[in-house]
Amino acid sequence: MAEPVTVEDPDDPRLHDYTSLTDVALRRRREPAEGLFIAEGEKVVRRALAAGHPMRSMLLSAKWAGPMRDVIEAATAPVYLVSPEVAERVTGYHVHRGALASMERHALPPPEDLLDGTDRVAVFEDIVDHANLGAAFRNAAALGVGAVLLSPRCADPLYRRAVKVSMGAVFHVPWTRLTTWPDDLALLRRAGFVTAALCLGERSVTLDELAARRHPRLALVLGTEGEGLTPGALAATDAHVRIPMDAGVDSLNVAAASAVAFYATRPSR
Repeated sequence: MAEPVTVEDPDDPRLHDYTSLTDVALRRRREPAEGLFIAEGEKVVRRALAAGHPMRSMLLSAKWAGPMRDVIEAATAPVYLVSPEVAERVTGYHVHRGALASMERHALPPPEDLLDGTDRVAVFEDIVDHANLGAAFRNAAALGVGAVLLSPRCADPLYRRAVKVSMGAVFHVPWTRLTTWPDDLALLRRAGFVTAALCLGERSVTLDELAARRHPRLALVLGTEGEGLTPGALAATDAHVRIPMDAGVDSLNVAAASAVAFYATRPSR
């Protein structure tokens, strides 16, 4: 059991993992480089542990010591108790959920390892909004997508906001980053996947048409929030697909579009 230690100094070096959590640019650089991520809230902390991520430390306000008692008793990493005021000075915001944990990242697997175990994959290009990426991961988990591949410039799925929005789904859907984009889409073709790009265009078929083809192995490729997929990615995919819409609407938020596409192409259809 890790005996909780009360910390009153926000500059205590033991709290280093939790400093400046609101500085997105800093945390996006620092967390992958240091091999950590921050889990926020009781459910997310528990899901990260259940997914096998070792805990580096935990930061709690006193009222969360009771609800997290079993986690504290099982922990071998240090547990720090702080006042809400100290937590806010360390992190840069009011920690409403009261429980934070610094967790170790797993090494990312080669994409080929993920493709061996599934017949449906999502590929995201340059999605930079953490909330959108977290929501897309939650959609993937809920709708049976077996793996997620990210272009090099995509946001970090383990950034605190992405994890929070996904409700921990980022721990359950296998994912990795591609290193050479869009050339790495050829990996999918060699593995027998049809790659389908969601986009507007003259050659785009409807999502219903794509689903009716029942491709044995399918990879759905979605682009960034503003411009959508790049010309290079579009040229590298096998099919172009659009979601039919009414009322003069031409596109959906990328997270919403992913939910529609994942549902329409589910294997039970």
